[in-house]
Amino acid sequence: MAAGGNTIQRALDLLRVLPRVTLGNVKGSAKNKQANRKTQRGSKTHGSGSKGSKARQNFMRVGYETGNNPFYLRFPREPYYENHHLRRQYPPVSLQTLQLMIDTERIDPNEPIDLATFCNTKLYHLVPRSRHFGVHLTLDGVDNFKAKVNIEVQRANEAVIAAVERNGGVITTAYFDIESLIALCDPLNFFRRGIPIPRRELPPQELVDFYTNPRNRGYLADPDLIAEERFKLAQKFGYVLKDLNADPDKESLLHRKDPRQVYFGLEPGWIISLRDKVILKPRDEELREFYKS
Repeated sequence: MAAGGNTIQRALDLLRVLPRVTLGNVKGSAKNKQANRKTQRGSKTHGSGSKGSKARQNFMRVGYETGNNPFYLRFPREPYYENHHLRRQYPPVSLQTLQLMIDTERIDPNEPIDLATFCNTKLYHLVPRSRHFGVHLTLDGVDNFKAKVNIEVQRANEAVIAAVERNGGVITTAYFDIESLIALCDPLNFFRRGIPIPRRELPPQELVDFYTNPRNRGYLADPDLIAEERFKLAQKFGYVLKDLNADPDKESLLHRKDPRQVYFGLEPGWIISLRDKVILKPRDEELREFYKS
């Protein structure tokens, strides 16, 4: 027993001085070091033919069509792919997902909902550098959507607008430029940088018609025309349009951003100091003139 105990003690002492097992010091067995030699089968070329790419690799290069004129040369100007890298992308959020976020208390339906609200849930990811320009609210789960919300998105079709307004809610489509999107995607990180809140730019020429159209509930449309379109849409889909002025949540439902505003409750040009917990506002007249709507 004494000899066995000494052996165990020596083994433990040896383990204490040996290095930890890592991928850098693990070695394979001697059998794995044998050369993988290719034996001759049939002819001197080992069945691979003579010369050419097929004799030197077991696959053809991408786009090779065994001597035929390849597709990208037969159709060099496919119009569908023209400027595809410059197209604006709108990652979708369905009505089902929105209702789930509200039910799990990730989104407060009593407060206005915008892009910053979606990003703060950590369930919606937006990458402005990848040409992501906002939220596209889709129709999936329309039968289960029961929330009354004041929501601001970038894209929504007629059926989605009807689903939101049928419950007594308000929907607005708004445009944000790249700098404003960067500030909205991660507000906490943006405030830590100590730079002024940017002034939201107006939409480019090709998007002006969309965001000034009351049918799309554009944020640049006439409010009186939007009220008319709300009534027409209710008649088309067969639901009773609720009066927003008589709603107990009137203040929350009618709260909208200024066309130059990025955050709810914060004006362009302000600097938010998280360390000192203060808001620095511009005092120079030229800056005030620049940042005001």
